[in-house]
Amino acid sequence: MKLGFVGLGRMGANMVRRLLADGHEVVAWARSEDSVKAAVADGALGAASLEDVAFRLAPPRVVWLMIPAGDPVEQSIAALRPLLSAGDVVVDGGNSRFSDSARRAADLEKDRVGFLDAGTSGGVWGLKYGYCLMVGGRSDHFRLVEPAFKTLAPPEGYAHVGAPGSGHFTKMVHNAIEYAMLQGYGEGFEMLQASGYDLDLLQISRLWTHASVVRSWLLDLLVLALENDPKLATVKGFVQDSGEGRWTLHEAIERAVPMPALADALFARFYSRQPESFAAKVIAALRNQFGGHAVTKE
Repeated sequence: MKLGFVGLGRMGANMVRRLLADGHEVVAWARSEDSVKAAVADGALGAASLEDVAFRLAPPRVVWLMIPAGDPVEQSIAALRPLLSAGDVVVDGGNSRFSDSARRAADLEKDRVGFLDAGTSGGVWGLKYGYCLMVGGRSDHFRLVEPAFKTLAPPEGYAHVGAPGSGHFTKMVHNAIEYAMLQGYGEGFEMLQASGYDLDLLQISRLWTHASVVRSWLLDLLVLALENDPKLATVKGFVQDSGEGRWTLHEAIERAVPMPALADALFARFYSRQPESFAAKVIAALRNQFGGHAVTKE
C-alpha cells in the first residue's frame, strides 16, 4: 500500500525502513530536512510539507503520525484536516493520551475522516524484530491500514483492540507494567550490588536469562548494558518519564484500582532527579528536635 509518514525520529525512521523493505510506498516528511533525505536514500518519496504529503497520496489516503504527544499531534491533525476527504485515515502511532485520541476520532468523524490510535511498542529494536501494535478505532479503518500493520509487526504482533482511544489506553497500561518491571530489576540488582559478596552482575544477569522465572526481554537488554559497562559507571541514575505512568495512575485513582507497584515506580523516578531530598532534610531536622539525634551538616 501507499501511505504518508510524518515523523522520522528513532522509531519513525526505522518503521519507514521496515515498510519500504516489504514493498510499501512511503511518502515521508519531518521537520528535519536531513531526516527526510535519509528516508529518501532508503527509498521513500520525500515530501516538503504536510500539504505535500496529502497531495502525493491518492484517496483513500492513510497518513501515519509518529510524533510527540500533545501539541505536535494536535497541530498536525489541524493542518491535515482541510487536506483530507471522506474515507481517508489518520493513524497516531505515538504515545498520546487515550482521551485525546477518542476526542480526535470523534472530531474527525464529523468530516468522515477515520482515526486510528496505534499504541506502538518495540523501541529501536523494532526494525529487526517488529513492533507490537495495539490499535483502537473503527474496524473498517483498521482493515484499510492492516497491510501496513502486518508488515510492521511480527506474526500475531498486532491487534484491533477496540473503539477509538482503546489502543492508546492499552499502550498506557502496557507502559505502566513496564515501569514496575524496570523498578523491580533496578532494586534487585542494587541489592546484589550491596550484598558484600562481590557478585558479578553480568554473570548473574546472563544466568537469569536461562529458565529463570524472571527472564524477559528487558533482562536480555540489561545483559547488553552490562556487557558495555559492567559497573554502569558511565550511566547517571537520572530516570525520566514520558507521561504514561502518570496517566495510568490518574486513571487508577479515578477507577479505584489499586496500583501500588506503579505508584512506587513512578515516585522512584521523581526521587532519581533530586540532587538532594528536601523531605530527608525535614526528617533529619525533626529527629534532631525531638530526640537530639545528630544532624550531618552541609
